Amino acid sequence: MKRILITGKNSYVGNSFIEYLKYFSHDFFVNSLNMKDDNWKNFEFSNYDIVIHLAAIVHSKEKDESLYYRVNRDLAYETAKMAKISGVKQFIYFSTMAVYGNSVGHISSKTPLVPQNPYGKSKLEGEKLISSLNDDDFKVVILRPPMIYGKNSIGNYTRLAKFAKKIPIFPKINNKRSMLFIGNLNIFLKAIIDNETSGIFYPQNKEYVNTSQMVQLIAQENGKKIVILPGFSKVINIMMRFNTTFEKVFGDLFYEEDLLKSNYLYNSHFVTLEDSIKKTEK
Repeated sequence: MKRILITGKNSYVGNSFIEYLKYFSHDFFVNSLNMKDDNWKNFEFSNYDIVIHLAAIVHSKEKDESLYYRVNRDLAYETAKMAKISGVKQFIYFSTMAVYGNSVGHISSKTPLVPQNPYGKSKLEGEKLISSLNDDDFKVVILRPPMIYGKNSIGNYTRLAKFAKKIPIFPKINNKRSMLFIGNLNIFLKAIIDNETSGIFYPQNKEYVNTSQMVQLIAQENGKKIVILPGFSKVINIMMRFNTTFEKVFGDLFYEEDLLKSNYLYNSHFVTLEDSIKKTEK
């Protein structure tokens, strides 16, 4: 039996993975640890084989940017060092697509790492420090997921779903985005653990997501009729130059195939986009 510790209590990803592993209770024991005070330093990491580090600051209302670095870099590195000293065999660090700094476009193996905000910068610095601990006895996994969505998720998917349930028309836009259904992330995480691997990974759905298609699927799943109208591309392209919300909804943002080759060992059981919407909206 493999023993897994999730650092960062009550996170969306952590809670979902805990529920998923209940189907494999004979193979895994999983526990979570609150990292909001220094009591974690007294925790016995030696009882665990794998640590999944989810404690992070994503959006902070505080103006003190150093908070991002204290949590996303320093706390993460201290946790990884503690895990290694304690004999943990695998450390999984959740990073972000934001380490590239792109708000639109495509990301390949040649795309430079130039984060534009404290969140992305602190995550990248955390990556570098934690990766330095990797060896044959302590395997470090860095995950750079795109937007994660699923039942009870928050963020851009929820906003898009509200539109899909209310409006009768939506513009047709031929964009392409990398996204990750929470159920597929669970499958990916288990496969990474089962294979005792290390390295940098870019987990995402097998299919790229088109915003217009996703809106239509959400509407259909909720018994709503929505008409997808062509002819708005030029207007939307102009709006994207001045409005970041339009950019996030209608722009391209995806990982290219050269970064996704390593995923194929771990995503063979992923559900389709259509099935992911059904599971999210039911």
